[in-house]
Amino acid sequence: MKILTLLTLIIAVGCILATGCVVAQPKKDPGNATAAPTNTFTPLVNTTTVPGSNATLNATNATNVTSKLKGPLRVSISSYVANLSVMLDNQTVGYVSSAKPLDTMVDEGNHSVKVCVGAICEVEYVDILFAKKSFVDFGERLRKSVEFSEPTARIIDFYRNGDGVRVIVEFINPTEKDLFMSAEVSIGYSYISGRTGQRVGESVRGQANSDVEAGRRNSDSMDLYFDDGTAYMFDPPNIGTLKVK
Repeated sequence: MKILTLLTLIIAVGCILATGCVVAQPKKDPGNATAAPTNTFTPLVNTTTVPGSNATLNATNATNVTSKLKGPLRVSISSYVANLSVMLDNQTVGYVSSAKPLDTMVDEGNHSVKVCVGAICEVEYVDILFAKKSFVDFGERLRKSVEFSEPTARIIDFYRNGDGVRVIVEFINPTEKDLFMSAEVSIGYSYISGRTGQRVGESVRGQANSDVEAGRRNSDSMDLYFDDGTAYMFDPPNIGTLKVK
């Protein structure tokens, strides 16, 4: 009887212990579960173009192709007698004369074309287009602004003055420096000699001179006198040797 009671007690204690273990294991509640955090960080990417990369080279090549587009340009001075340097955007690119115009290739865009005779310059602005020929002629403007391309002396007037002729000589200095200019002037004439009564041919010479500033012109008058006689007849005066210094 005591043994049976003891076994019953042992069985009861074992059941209680077994039940406690089960209860000690709590069930997980799906509603209270916390989700793992999502990584929303986006890593930065360095997009700096490395010098010499394909992108840089392609851009450079594209620029070079565009800048190499050129158009033809002809510069002339028609019948103006001179040999002048031609400046494109203030850079000398060649020479032009009445016998030979200047042909050159110029980058597309607007450019200045300039020629100078001494201190006097003429400028033209021209728009260069690819495969389209452009023309600039300075002949007419040079004839108006710089009639002569070299130092020159010329007779602008003459008339009878007593027993002789007064001659007006104009000196022209188109250069960039002041000059002393001297010119020989001569005139042929004839007259009736009081001694022989015959018509005699003769000539007379003189020297005209002037200080002329750069890019300017001056005039000088001189008288050429005849030998004694009557019934004078004379030819138009002539300019001889011109000296400048």
